Amino acid sequence: MTQSERRIVVLQCETFEHEADIGIRGFGSTMNEAFANAAAALFSVMVATETVEPKVRRMITVSAPDEELLLVEWLNALLSASDIDHMVFSRFEVDIKGTSLVGTAWGEILDQKRHEPKVEVKGATYHLLQVKKKDGLFTAQCVVDV
Repeated sequence: MTQSERRIVVLQCETFEHEADIGIRGFGSTMNEAFANAAAALFSVMVATETVEPKVRRMITVSAPDEELLLVEWLNALLSASDIDHMVFSRFEVDIKGTSLVGTAWGEILDQKRHEPKVEVKGATYHLLQVKKKDGLFTAQCVVDV
């Protein structure tokens, strides 16, 4: 991934302050893009994602009763993979069919010096959970427990 591609991903997601926790939002022209960009926002809370090279690929499969719960399942599955494998991720692709998601995350083993760890995210929560489409733009958001 080139530096300009990384900038595009960052511009398609954001974080927002929420009491003692942090909110994340992903935007996209499709729900797949919004979920992928929500994952980018999640990891931007944890590390300097622009320093994470997409060397290793991890496949994630989740399902849930609805799109909003699917977002929480996706983000929490990424956090589990990150924790178990001591990895951080910087690139994401998502394929949603109904209430099932197959996602791919690319990243590498956490390097404390190079990746500049910020805060530990314990999990995605249901607080301010929302997946919506407005004016042709999808937004996927929730608050993460830090």
